[in-house]
Amino acid sequence: MSLSRRLLAGGVALAAVGSALVASTTVSGAASAPERPSTRLPIVIAHRGASEYRPEESRHAYELAIEMGADYIEPDVVTTKDHVLVARHDNWLNDTTDVANHPEFASLKTTKTIDGVQRTDWFTEDFTFAQLRTLRLKERLPDLRAGSSAFDGVDPIASLDEVLEIARDHHVGVYPETKHPTYFRSIGLPLEDELLKDLGQYGFKGRNDKVFIQSFETSNLQALSKRTSIKLIQLIDAQGAPYDFVAGHDPRTYSDLLTPAGLKWVAKYAYGIGPALTRIIPVDATNHAQQPTTLVRDSHRAGLAVHPWTVRPENYFLPVEYQEGNPSSPNFPRAEGDASRLLEAFYKLGVDGIFSDDSALAVSTRTRVFE
Repeated sequence: MSLSRRLLAGGVALAAVGSALVASTTVSGAASAPERPSTRLPIVIAHRGASEYRPEESRHAYELAIEMGADYIEPDVVTTKDHVLVARHDNWLNDTTDVANHPEFASLKTTKTIDGVQRTDWFTEDFTFAQLRTLRLKERLPDLRAGSSAFDGVDPIASLDEVLEIARDHHVGVYPETKHPTYFRSIGLPLEDELLKDLGQYGFKGRNDKVFIQSFETSNLQALSKRTSIKLIQLIDAQGAPYDFVAGHDPRTYSDLLTPAGLKWVAKYAYGIGPALTRIIPVDATNHAQQPTTLVRDSHRAGLAVHPWTVRPENYFLPVEYQEGNPSSPNFPRAEGDASRLLEAFYKLGVDGIFSDDSALAVSTRTRVFE
C-alpha cells in the first residue's frame, strides 16, 4: 500500500483479518503492570523516524513520522568530539552519511574496537559538531528502500537538541537510546549527563513526561534509575548478552534476563523491556513463525511494560506467513508484505507499545484492532 493511501486511510482497515497465528495470540491471565491501565492504547514509537520513507534519524524522517500519527519519536544517541549529542544509529558514519566523499576528512578514517568488534570507518567522536554538520545523510538500506534513497544528500546529521525541539513543538514523546555507553564512558565522553541535561532543557524531566530512555546495556540504566524518575527501558536483543555483562565477565545473557528471576531483577531499575520481535513471536530456522511465547504475560506479572522492536513492512524482514508476492522475483525482498497482520498479532498479545518503521501502518492497525 502506498504512503499516500496509508495517510488517507486513518482508522480504516489496511489488511484482511485472519490467520491461525493471529487467532492464537489471545493471552489470558496477564496481570497489568502498575501505571498501565488496560484501557490505555499501546503507543506507536517511530523507529528512528519514518525510516521506511526517509533516511533514518533525519529531521524529515521525524517530522513525517509525527504527521503519520506516531506517539513517540526515537533517536539513537552518540556523541561528537566536543561532546554534542547527535542522532545516529551508531557512532560509525560511512553507511549512513556521505563522509567518504569528503577528502578533508580522509585522515580521520581509522580502525577501532566497539563493543568487542573491530571496525574500520569514520567515527562521530573524532569530529567536532561543526565538522559533522557538513556531512549529509543517506539511506542505510538502499537495496531495500529505493524511495528513501531519493532523499540522499538532503539532511545534515541532527543534534539531539534538534530532535527534542521537534518533539516538544509537535507535542509528541521522545524515546532516546544510549548507544555503546560503556565504550563512550571508556574514552571520557559519557552519554548520560549530557542526555539528562538536554532532556531537561526541553521539558522531558520525569516519570510523568512523555519520555523513555532505553539501552541494551544494564549498568547505565541502573545508574540512571538513581538519578532520574524518567521511565527506563531495558532493551533485549534476539540473542547474546549486554556488552557491560561481557566486559565485566558477568555470565548472564539476555535470555537470563527474561526468566522470572531475571525479569524481577530488571524491574528493580526499569519501567519495562524492549525485546526483539522474535522473543515474543519466534521464528524457526526457515523463518516460519512459531507459537507466541509467554513473555508479555510474564513481564506484566513482574510489573514491566513491553515495547517490542521493530516491525518493518518489507518481505525481507517478515516471517514467511506475512510475506506477499512471488519469492522468485528479484523485487520480492523489497516488496511489502502483510505487516499490518503482524502488528495485529502483537497488539492482540497485549504489548504496551511497538516500534515501527512505518508509523502510519502501526497507527491505522491499532485503530482497527481497538476500535
